[in-house]
Amino acid sequence: MTAFDVECDVLVAGSGAAGLTAAVVARLHGLKPIVVEKAEQFGGTSARSGGWLWIPDNPQGRAAGVEDSAAAARRYIQHEAGNAFDAETVDAFLAHGPAMVELLEAKTEVRFELGPAFSDYHAEAPGGLAGGRSICAQPYDGRALGAEIARLRPPLREITFIGMMIGSNRDLVHFFNCTRSWASARRVAVLLATYLGDLIRHGRPMRLTNGNALVARLARSAMDLGIPIWTSSPVSGLILDGERVAGATVGTAEGTKRIGARRGVVLAAGGFPHDLDRRRGLYPHLKAGQEHFSPTPESNTGDGIRMAEAVGGGTVSGYANPAAWVPVSLVPHADGTQGRFPHFVDRQKPGLIAVARSGRRFVNEANSYHDFISGLLDAVPAGEAPCAWLILDHATLRRYGVGFVKPFPVPYRHHVRSGYLKRGATLRELAAAAGIDASALVETVARFNVGAERGEDPEFGRGTTAYNRYLGDANHKPNPCVAPIAVPPFYAVKVVPGDLGTFAGLRTDGQARVLGRDARPIPGLYAAGNDMASVMGGAYPGGGITLGPAMTFAYVAARHMVGAEQSG
Repeated sequence: MTAFDVECDVLVAGSGAAGLTAAVVARLHGLKPIVVEKAEQFGGTSARSGGWLWIPDNPQGRAAGVEDSAAAARRYIQHEAGNAFDAETVDAFLAHGPAMVELLEAKTEVRFELGPAFSDYHAEAPGGLAGGRSICAQPYDGRALGAEIARLRPPLREITFIGMMIGSNRDLVHFFNCTRSWASARRVAVLLATYLGDLIRHGRPMRLTNGNALVARLARSAMDLGIPIWTSSPVSGLILDGERVAGATVGTAEGTKRIGARRGVVLAAGGFPHDLDRRRGLYPHLKAGQEHFSPTPESNTGDGIRMAEAVGGGTVSGYANPAAWVPVSLVPHADGTQGRFPHFVDRQKPGLIAVARSGRRFVNEANSYHDFISGLLDAVPAGEAPCAWLILDHATLRRYGVGFVKPFPVPYRHHVRSGYLKRGATLRELAAAAGIDASALVETVARFNVGAERGEDPEFGRGTTAYNRYLGDANHKPNPCVAPIAVPPFYAVKVVPGDLGTFAGLRTDGQARVLGRDARPIPGLYAAGNDMASVMGGAYPGGGITLGPAMTFAYVAARHMVGAEQSG
């Protein structure tokens, strides 16, 4: 028998939504889990995320009258994943996702709300849905965590406003309209007053939203259930007892400890967005020696995947897209650091297009962030650094902002001085400042404006899909995503490839068990979240296709360890 310093039933490596869900569900079924986290704060990428879960036929949608089914969602995933479709894992995800949501809402602090208009990214495809599959954690009062809020990973600095989490798309709409609507102005005033009051009393915002709210709710639930969450405790290797994974070695403040796990180890360490060697082997633009920028936590370096491989675990690496692509702009901060701003909601607004260095458009800019970068990678010649510029005029800048630049009345000129925001009195002057082909840019904008005057985009079809329209400006007619670029001066923000997490990962079965290179389950070893190969087969069909499966397979793994899959 192997000797251990500490024993538990379930050892979870990683404290994001997947890891915390696995621990909470295991405890609710009578097991004793321990969560260990490499970083000083818990929450991982989940705490920085939008916090959306893609769960077809979810309870919130049913209550709202959304007509959905597992069969329709299966058809949609199969269409999106193509040859990478894995029937066993997809069917497990669709079967257990709604039950996971129901259990957490019934037994824990976790509460969700529906995004009724949050469309699938390709809702027009077979089985797609124009809203109702994406749910998000309800805002949460951070005071419920007490002193433990100091260990909660904060949201990404760049997507806050003066440090405040803005929250759902409904709140974003109020911020965009605060100078045009008394109702929006009142809502924004309340949010700002709450934020400033929290700063005075607590030194930080206490109204948590999105991924921060999700992680806080899960962490509060774990703490209420007596689950230890060890931060600054990296897992360095798995311990075998024969062919079974029986525990792991974990670094702690008291030194390295051997932790025994009687039922199993769950790997939920966040994938490999900062594993430079694995990235170079899988990311197509890095094979040409180009850089890549990920706003995910830098502690996500592929530890879980490497440890599983060391005991025979197999991986899936042949996906068309090894990661969830997102365009990011590099923000120079006053303290000398460089932030990474992910462009989620600005590209859909009317009066904006994107061009490559050639001065030509390459994609429907209002499509999903993943599709945007996929289009860029396809368009840029081999060996050339993939980058693009978001182009807009003065009226659009002050109405909607762009990237880290906020709309009126927030000042913007310091972004011009820092070089983040390029400006030109004419399009040719802007092109010279940004390093874009000037003649092509002038021609591109002129051609775009001809259709835009009618609210049309004949070249790429901006505003023709449900997802485009969801993040456009509903008050702008006739097309919420199209307006001419005509009011000088003109502006540009450079965007480069980044990711929200990785898709390639450990091969698993429908019970979240890690499969060996011989395709047999490795006893005692499970994976969830981005350590597990994406059930979407490298596709990105909707908002929350990372967190939805992550929490679902964490739930599946915990139930398998306790035998609940046999008892219902």
